[in-house]
Amino acid sequence: MLWLLLLIKEKANYIFDFTQRGKLPFHIGLFGTRKPDKIMLIGKKKFIPAICLLLITFIGHTQQKERIDLIERNFHNPPPSAKPWVFWYWMHGAVSKEGITADLEAMKDVGIGGAYLMTIKDTSSAIPFQPTVRQLTPQWWAMIKFAMKEAKRLGLQLGMHVSDGFALAGGPWITPQLSMQKLVWAKTYITGNYNGKITLGQPESFNGYYEDVAVFAYPANSFYAFSDEVLVPTVTTSTGTRAQFLSFPDPGNKESFKSDSTCWIQYKYPKPFTCRSVRIHTGTNSYQAQRLIIQTSDDGINFKTVIRLEPPRHGWQDTEEDYTHAIPETKASFFRFVSDKEGSEPGAEDLDAAKWKPSLKVMGIYLSDEPVIDQYEAKNGSIWRVASATTKEQIPDKDAVSLKSIINLTGKLEHDGSLN
Repeated sequence: MLWLLLLIKEKANYIFDFTQRGKLPFHIGLFGTRKPDKIMLIGKKKFIPAICLLLITFIGHTQQKERIDLIERNFHNPPPSAKPWVFWYWMHGAVSKEGITADLEAMKDVGIGGAYLMTIKDTSSAIPFQPTVRQLTPQWWAMIKFAMKEAKRLGLQLGMHVSDGFALAGGPWITPQLSMQKLVWAKTYITGNYNGKITLGQPESFNGYYEDVAVFAYPANSFYAFSDEVLVPTVTTSTGTRAQFLSFPDPGNKESFKSDSTCWIQYKYPKPFTCRSVRIHTGTNSYQAQRLIIQTSDDGINFKTVIRLEPPRHGWQDTEEDYTHAIPETKASFFRFVSDKEGSEPGAEDLDAAKWKPSLKVMGIYLSDEPVIDQYEAKNGSIWRVASATTKEQIPDKDAVSLKSIINLTGKLEHDGSLN
């Protein structure tokens, strides 16, 4: 109706103009002369929109009432497309026809529209239910067929989740070569004038499977990587917990430092240490470990704050990679890592670790003088994280490696991992 109103107004506005210029194929006899023509035009402009507005008001009121009635009807009796779905877990093969019927009828009773059937784990776990039905056996497929028939009887929709859990699908016929792949890497530091045979360390493998992809060389900006002297800090904590294990990577370490309240961890170096990056290893979801306050001191008494680490946005599977934080270049004898909950965010879909217990848990804090892209694990596709851009305060231009300085040595790699 709004379009009709505009059309009528346009016609009313331009009838006089078109008639004067002879642009209409016929002349409107009602208007006769120009003077009455003009007077009649004004009258039409006032009268025609008034009729349309009255019509719009009446129709609009009717349509509004119909919309309200429709919303109310749908609210009390929602269509199938508006009904929620749920995950339907079949745990450890603990499934029976009686249980299937009971579950689906309960879903129907509370207004659920459908379910994704998700089988979780095998029958190897000892559970107080017998007999269990192992996945993919004829008995299991019979249960699936029965569930589909029951869902149809009740007017429910049923979908299949193609995995044993959340993240993957497969079976014993999927070898490591056919499974999902992950890019891994390892660093080897070589002096510029070295002419001997170079054997590169192999990155981690899974179930014995590993394939080389590429080898790159770039200028190393690290003093300690080439130094014969290894500076090992003495680690102390405000809780009195012995935590020397935090300062050096150890694949066999199972210990962690934990605290439910404000605390600090302190590294004391035998002489001033230059730090440009800090790698945090948690082994679990620990939001507080990614927001530590880093303080430094030359005497162990007077401390100044360098930075508070910023947790990246992340999903619920966030323990596969460590966190590497770039910090402004700092030289000191004492480094203190302070944990407090002030300013903590509540948990969210993109900040999953903050959902759980807001305590500190950390298995390693590794300091390095090598400048790195801040939280590069979030930026190279290793894991689902979203981190802020690296700033020039974290890595000045003088410390950055230019692309033209990177050399591709893939063609010089031998099958045994040696580099010619």
